[in-house]
Amino acid sequence: MQPDLFSRLARSRSSVFPDQFEAGKQVEDAIIREILENANAAPNHGREQPWHFTVFSGEGRQRLARIQADLYKEKAGANFKEATWLKLQQNPLKASQVIAIGMKRSANKNIPEIEDIEAVACAVQNIYLSVAAYGLGGYWGTGGITYYEEAKALFGLGPDDRLLGFFYIGVMAVPPVRNKRIPVEEKTTWINQ
Repeated sequence: MQPDLFSRLARSRSSVFPDQFEAGKQVEDAIIREILENANAAPNHGREQPWHFTVFSGEGRQRLARIQADLYKEKAGANFKEATWLKLQQNPLKASQVIAIGMKRSANKNIPEIEDIEAVACAVQNIYLSVAAYGLGGYWGTGGITYYEEAKALFGLGPDDRLLGFFYIGVMAVPPVRNKRIPVEEKTTWINQ
């Protein structure tokens, strides 16, 4: 293992949004499978592995766009925004693949739900790092229909499960600009005695 390589990878990871993807460029499904294998290696409590991924590629992206836009239009009510509706129709088509991020509630109810959510977030971090390692762009979005109860069944999730968003993957048109970070010293307390 080479810690300096990992440090460079972790510190160069960045969100790359669908508008920043190169139109029409596809990522091989074999690479997506490798990325998901890396996600599957995430830590989790009780070996429950609560993540569930639904991958939309090819024409499946159009299906996702339609599902999202239709459900949003149906459920948004007074909060409906045409810009959001259009974005839900367009963004899946800008990506090479879109992965719906699901959390299947652990069978062991002694494990708090938050620990299942945290395990899925660790899996998503592995996706982020893998996408960066392949030189691709990626973005985890939690807008649109993510928190609609009615959306869960569309992704193979039951009543106790959660839809935690969508991860968009594509070939970057231009390298992302890394956001400045507050120095870690300002966010760390050391207790030595």
